[in-house]
Amino acid sequence: MMDGNRTTRREWLLLCAAAGASGVLVRTADAAERPVPAVSVVDHLLLGVSDLDVGVAWFEKATGVKAVFGGTHPGMGTRNALVSLGGKRYLEILAPDPAQTAFNFRIDVRELKEPRLVNWAAAATDIEAVAKKARKTGYELFGPQPGSRERPDGRTLRWKLLGVMHDLGADGIDPIPFFIEWAADAVHPSRESPTGCELTSLEIEHPRSAAVKKTLAALGIAADVRKGKVARLTATLSGPKGTVTLR
Repeated sequence: MMDGNRTTRREWLLLCAAAGASGVLVRTADAAERPVPAVSVVDHLLLGVSDLDVGVAWFEKATGVKAVFGGTHPGMGTRNALVSLGGKRYLEILAPDPAQTAFNFRIDVRELKEPRLVNWAAAATDIEAVAKKARKTGYELFGPQPGSRERPDGRTLRWKLLGVMHDLGADGIDPIPFFIEWAADAVHPSRESPTGCELTSLEIEHPRSAAVKKTLAALGIAADVRKGKVARLTATLSGPKGTVTLR
């Protein structure tokens, strides 16, 4: 499980295996010289919950939009439900799968008392360029790693995943995104998820704010990271019931 220690390669392999099961970007975090605002590169946000049905009900009560079941992650011990966040962005409500005996997801959501944003994914149209830029600044990477899964309709979703090895995970939160590049023929999960919510902002708080900001900048992402006693991701959504804040 992820805590303050360095994320392992095995944990990134498990994440890669599930990326596609968790489901027109104007800008993406590629190799541009000028960093892109974090909210502009979001592919999806991960909202951890200890019980999927409870999480779906909680989100519907808060926003007026009911998430649709997305699928299970065999071998990881998790399952999810999805909601579009406007454009090619979506929210993944991630919970333990009671039908699986082992739990191997790198962030332990089983003991959460309430829904919490635990990580996020950044979209990339040229993931190789993102990797090249990160390596030049000295970061150890996992990937780019190809992945795929078969949809219920028989079609295959394909993607590439890139993870950044770091030691900034704290308080059950990973502030550094992983990168995902969907295949040209892939149907993005946001297109088949319930609509009504729009992501308007993404903020980061962390005890080591300077290190988080530096890592994000090396990946081509600009973020105003506030210093705080605990790590926290905060997303603001607009929806049928007005403004909703996810933390």
